[in-house]
Amino acid sequence: MERNGRQNLKMQQLIFIVAVILFLLKIVAYFLTRSVAILTDALESIVNVIAGFIGLYSLFIAAKPRDRDHPYGHGKAEFLSAAVEGVLIIIAGVFIIYEGVAGLIHPHELKQLDFGILLIAVTAIINYLIGNLSIRKGKKNNSAVLIASGRHLQTDTYSTIGIILGLILIYVTHVKWMDSAIALLFALIIIYTGYRVLRSSIAGIMDEADEKLLRHLVEFLNINRRENWVDLHNLRVIKYGSVLHIDCHLTVPWYLSVREAHDEVDALLKFIKKEFGDAVEIFVHTDPCLDFSCRICIKRDCDVRKKHFEKRIEWSLQNVIADRKHTVGSD
Repeated sequence: MERNGRQNLKMQQLIFIVAVILFLLKIVAYFLTRSVAILTDALESIVNVIAGFIGLYSLFIAAKPRDRDHPYGHGKAEFLSAAVEGVLIIIAGVFIIYEGVAGLIHPHELKQLDFGILLIAVTAIINYLIGNLSIRKGKKNNSAVLIASGRHLQTDTYSTIGIILGLILIYVTHVKWMDSAIALLFALIIIYTGYRVLRSSIAGIMDEADEKLLRHLVEFLNINRRENWVDLHNLRVIKYGSVLHIDCHLTVPWYLSVREAHDEVDALLKFIKKEFGDAVEIFVHTDPCLDFSCRICIKRDCDVRKKHFEKRIEWSLQNVIADRKHTVGSD
């Protein structure tokens, strides 16, 4: 199991344990207060527990080494887990709406709101801290599961804060129906978050291009371009869990030996790993430069140059992902 995989697994284990503890605290708060808003918050935490378990299992699968049947590894399991989590978040939001409407029709007296508010506030603080840690770790290790789990926990925090503010208002005004109205408001926020998580996971399953990642990669390579990197095109990036698979065509001077061309590929990989971490695989097809390449080649000392240098083509997302060699006027 690779280092990133172990880190992701440990983080998800922590998320699962915390989810169970916070769920129990919210159940205690509900029995103390009989608040519909707190009940819906507790029900939403059941999703945290289920999603935490699913995420834990998916990370275990994703961290398994490649085998004959899975030559690219098992990283796609993370996207499937994130998709399930998104669906569960949406279901929780719909159930909260149901409970909120029932509470509006049949409002009831609330009890021990002060102590209930205190318990819920503790869960909000813990959720936010763990969610923030999960998102940072997920972005660092390119883990869709940890990012989805972190966003879910932070959404739970925001909804809990809203519920706390509403409970304080109810405590002061003694307006019963406000309890259900607050639950309905935050149910819509929860459903929207579930949609975002689901949309992101489907994009990963379908290998949808990550434009933000591609743009970052292109800008980084453009800044660190070497003289022998005459041209870069047909760039593709696919995510398999925490691993990035990158393939591209790199044009180098035609007179380089196989070993020298390989050194340029190694340099390209070194630069990319420096910026994006070790969980990167790169497949590069090297092209020899042609006569028309001289006009865009930035190499200063070239004894076989046939045309004068005219213009450096700045690599951009649009021209690097295109399946064609760059020429003057092609940018």
